[in-house]
Amino acid sequence: MAEIKIDISELKSEGSDIIKELAEYLKEKTTAEVATGADSITVKGEKESVSKKYLRVFLKKFLHKKELKDYYRVIGGEENSLIVKEKKISEEE
Repeated sequence: MAEIKIDISELKSEGSDIIKELAEYLKEKTTAEVATGADSITVKGEKESVSKKYLRVFLKKFLHKKELKDYYRVIGGEENSLIVKEKKISEEE
């Protein structure tokens, strides 16, 4: 049984609806157990359905679908974790 944590602390600024939609999206796509915490989403399931690469692709697809891809990116965290980070946008002068 694999368990991967996704840090969504920076994504929370978009609202709780986005977090709920992300949890539902991951549950639907991976058929794994998805639990939401204060600053993270935990995905528990079989090895094949819950690999780090697999989840990274789904997170990127979700961000693209919600038109948040220009503002957030998905990076790898520690051993079994991913982080949704806000992109630093340089201001043009």
